[in-house]
Amino acid sequence: MSPPFARPSIPVGTLMSIFDPVFLGLDEFGHPVYLPLIYRNMLIGGEPGAGKSSLLNTIVGTAALCHDVSLCLLDGKQVELGLWEDCADVFVGPDLDLAILTLERLQTVMDNRYAFLRSVRRQKFAPNDAFNAILVAVDEIAYFSATAGEEKDQKRFYSLLRDLVARGRAVGIIVIAATQRPSSDIIPTSLRDLFAWRFAGRCTTDVSSDIVLGHGWAARGYSSNTVDPNNQGCGFLIAEGGIPALVKGAYLSNADIIRVADYSAWIRRGRAELEAELRTVA
Repeated sequence: MSPPFARPSIPVGTLMSIFDPVFLGLDEFGHPVYLPLIYRNMLIGGEPGAGKSSLLNTIVGTAALCHDVSLCLLDGKQVELGLWEDCADVFVGPDLDLAILTLERLQTVMDNRYAFLRSVRRQKFAPNDAFNAILVAVDEIAYFSATAGEEKDQKRFYSLLRDLVARGRAVGIIVIAATQRPSSDIIPTSLRDLFAWRFAGRCTTDVSSDIVLGHGWAARGYSSNTVDPNNQGCGFLIAEGGIPALVKGAYLSNADIIRVADYSAWIRRGRAELEAELRTVA
């Protein structure tokens, strides 16, 4: 038994940073695929069962272990991102009003950060800044933008999300959005083209694949319609100005997610307590 005057143990962090590339999976040659997410956003599309939520969990899990990023999670189904709730600053379930309020708050944070950068005569968020990066993960865009609530609220959600994707990168706001319905009414070209990274899991048609990757790629032989339906987590990944590459996303089982989420919540809670104690001493 520890003596009564012993200080509580401080959780050991991972020394991971959101400025480091994120491991996504393997390419068709078995080589590891890493994505630099800072200053970028990512769109994930595919039919139900294509493995898009698994890929989203891999990215969120990596961010959860980083010391310099806060998590803001929106999940209309609750269960895909719900296991990360204890790691997140904000978790929104099937509540369109709360989702809109959350995006409005993020918009205010974004504007304040730009005001700060202007005051110090800088153009971009940098490592060791006074504030963390923010990962905004949205699972099933369609629930918030086309299913729940009234049309005016759906349009408000879409407008706010588009603004974060368009303006948030330079101040450390990273948007990762996934949808089961890669249709033009859910992902208009004006929104899709703002995402630096796009991943198209198995889609039922060439048109749906092109909605995610960009017009014309299916005709050039890059269509996620060709992905085997039993090969979950496999799809085409494309970057701005690049060519689609076939990638098999990494997989976290339910037990893996729970284990990583619990550890992340522990180190984040310990870090917050330590920072609070240091402020008290100061």
